[in-house]
Amino acid sequence: MEFSRGGGSSGGDHHEASDPHDRRKKRYHRHTAHQIQRLEAMFKECPHPDEKTRNLLSRELGLHPRQIKFWFQNRRTQMKAQHERADNCTLRAENDKIRCENIAIREALKNVICPSCGGPPVSENSYFDEQKLRMENGQLKEELDKVSRIAAKYIGRPISQLPPVQPIQVSSLDLSMASFGGHHGINPGPSLDLDLDLLPGSSSKVIPNLAFPHMSISEMDKSLMADIAANAMNELIRLLQSNEPLWMRSTTDGREMLNLESYESMFPRPNSHLKNPNIRIETSRDSGVVIMNGLALIDMFMDANKWVELFPTIVSRARTIEVISSGIQSGTLQLMYEEIQVLSAMVPTRQFYFLRLCQQIEQGSWVIVDVSYDIPHQEAQFSSSYKAHRLPSGCLIQEMPNGYSKVTWVEHWEVEDRAPIHRLYRDLIHSGLAFGAERWLSTLQRVCERFACLMVTANSSRDLGGVISSPEGKRSMMKLAQRMVRNFCSSINPPNGQQWTTLSGLNEFEIRATLHRSTDPGQPNGVVLSAAATIWLPIPPQTVFNFFRDERTRPQWDVLSNQNPVQEVAHIANGSHPGNCISVLRAFNTSQNNMLILQESCIDSSGSLVVYCPVDLPAINIAMSGEDPSYIPLLPSGFTITSDARPDHLQASGTDGASTSSNLDSTGSLITVVFQILVSNLPTARMSPESVATVNNLIGNTIHQIKSALNCTTS
Repeated sequence: MEFSRGGGSSGGDHHEASDPHDRRKKRYHRHTAHQIQRLEAMFKECPHPDEKTRNLLSRELGLHPRQIKFWFQNRRTQMKAQHERADNCTLRAENDKIRCENIAIREALKNVICPSCGGPPVSENSYFDEQKLRMENGQLKEELDKVSRIAAKYIGRPISQLPPVQPIQVSSLDLSMASFGGHHGINPGPSLDLDLDLLPGSSSKVIPNLAFPHMSISEMDKSLMADIAANAMNELIRLLQSNEPLWMRSTTDGREMLNLESYESMFPRPNSHLKNPNIRIETSRDSGVVIMNGLALIDMFMDANKWVELFPTIVSRARTIEVISSGIQSGTLQLMYEEIQVLSAMVPTRQFYFLRLCQQIEQGSWVIVDVSYDIPHQEAQFSSSYKAHRLPSGCLIQEMPNGYSKVTWVEHWEVEDRAPIHRLYRDLIHSGLAFGAERWLSTLQRVCERFACLMVTANSSRDLGGVISSPEGKRSMMKLAQRMVRNFCSSINPPNGQQWTTLSGLNEFEIRATLHRSTDPGQPNGVVLSAAATIWLPIPPQTVFNFFRDERTRPQWDVLSNQNPVQEVAHIANGSHPGNCISVLRAFNTSQNNMLILQESCIDSSGSLVVYCPVDLPAINIAMSGEDPSYIPLLPSGFTITSDARPDHLQASGTDGASTSSNLDSTGSLITVVFQILVSNLPTARMSPESVATVNNLIGNTIHQIKSALNCTTS
C-alpha cells in the first residue's frame, strides 16, 4: 500500500486525535490496490496531468484532487530518486574500472621504454643524441620560415624585424580582476575539435566534424599574433574615429562606406589584395544605442557560446581555439573560428579563423577588433565557392547612463568569388547588406531588447488563457522559444560543410534538402530531413512579415493545419516593435486537441523571421509553470524574409542618408521556406523517394498558397 497526504477524510482511515498536539500532525490516506493500479497506469501515460485530468481521476477513484496532485508529485520524486540511484551505481562501477586501469598504468610506467626505438629511456650514445638535435633544429627552421612568410603577408616585414616581445605571464590576479569575462566558458587546453554540442542536431550522417589542427602555439607564434592584433587594433581605432574623406555616404542608400583610395593611402600594405581585379570589397560603418551595459556586452563578445546566442541569425557556429593572452592592460587576445551565414540555402557560409582582441581604451570605452588569421592546410576544408578575408573590423563600445551602451560597428571584407552567386542574392551580397555593419548592429539592438525583456521580473506577458502564472513561467517560455529559433537558424546551413541536395520535379524554384542525425535531448531522436526553398515576391518585406505572423491569415498558407483557424492563447512581448513576440496558438477543429503551436516572430531593419513548432499541451504546461524546458523536443519550421536590395528600388527611395529600414520598405522580398521532418527513428535511414515526394508536395503547396494569398501567382 502507498500513503499520500489527503485534503479530506476517506472513511475509517482518518480519525480525529483527542490530543491537541496530535491534531497538528499530518493525516495520511492508505490507497487501495485498485487506486494504485489506476494511478500507475495514468502516470505512464502522463506524469504531469492537468487540473481537468486530476478532477476526472478524483471522481473515478473517490479521492480528493489534492490527494491526486500529491500522489503524482511523490511518484515523480520517487522516479527521480530511482534514476539517481541507478546513475550512482553506474558511476561507481566506472570509477572502480578507472581505478584498476590507473593501477595497471602505474605498474607499466615502472618499466617504461623509449617509444621511438624501444630501448631504454636514457641513451648514452652521443651519435644518436646529435642526430636527434639536428632533426629538431631542422623542424624549428621550417617553423621559423612559415612564421616569417605569414608575418610578411600580414605586417609587411619579415620576422627578423619584429621587436622583441616579452613572454606574457597570465596570473590568477589578471583573470580575476579583468574587466571582461573573456575566459568564461573557454577551454584553453590542447583539444581543438570543433565543439558543436550547443547546436541541436549538429551531427552529420556522412560529413565528419571539421578537423582542427592539433597545434602547440609557441611563444614566437604568440608574438606574431600579438603584433598582428595590435596593428589591427590601431587601424580599427582610426577607422572608428575618422570621417571624410576616409568615409563617404553611398549615393544609393545613404550608408557609410570606405573611400578605397583614401584607405590605401592611409593604410598601405605590400601585395595588397585591393590591386587584384578578382577581389570584391565590402565596407560599411554604422552606430546606434543598445539596451545592455558595456561589461555585459564584452562578456558575451569574448565567449564563443554566448557570441552564438547573441547573434543566432548571423553566427551559425563559433569556437575559441585558444586564449593567447589575458590581462587588464594588454587586453584579451583569442584565436577563434567562426561561420557566419545568410539565412538561405542559396548562400554558403563564410568560414574563417581570426584573432579577436578586446582592449579598454579609456574609462567606460572598449574596442574589440577581429582580423583574419590564416592557418596552413585548413582553408582547403572551407567552402570552395569563394574565399573571404576579414580585414580589421569590429566595434567601439561606450557606456551610457541607465545600463545603455553606444556601439559603433565597422565591417571590412575582401572576397574572391570563385563561383557565381545565385541570381536571387546577387544584389544583396554585392551591396554589402548581407554581411555589413547595419545587419550586425540592428540584430544586436533587437537581441538586447529581448534579453532585457527576459530579465524583467514583472509579468508583462499578455496571457489570454490564464496559464502563464509567474515571471519564472514567462522566462521559461522565452528560453524555450530562443532554443527553437537557434535550432531553426542552424538547420538552414548544415554543419561542417555538409552539402544540400537539389530535389528535382519543380521548375519554378529549387528545393534543397539534407539529412542529419539528431541526438540532442532537445530534439526528436532519429534522422531529420531539412528542406528549404527561396522565392522572390514583388512585395515589401514588412507586408510579407505581417502576413505570416497574423493568426487570422495563417489558414491561407499553413497546409499542415488543413486550413483550420487558429487562436492565440498566450502572448509574450520581446521588444518595442509589436512584431517581436512569442505566441502560443491553438488550432480549432483538429483531431489533436492537446497539440499547440509555439511561434516566435522577430523583425529588424536587416530582415525578419517567423519560426514555429508543434508542442504538446503537457510540454507547454511544463514551460509555463517555470520548470526547465531544456528537454522538450523541438523540430521547428518557418520563414526568413529579407529585402532583395535591388539597386533600382534603393535609388527610388532617395539618397538623403535615411535609415536603411525605410529604404527596404520599397523593395521586393526574398522568402525562404524551411521545413524539418522526422524521417525515421533509425539512425541509418536514407532519403527515400517517398520522403522526396512528401517534401516536394509540402513546400510546393505552401509556396503556391502563399502566392495565391498575396496575389503573386504570376511572379
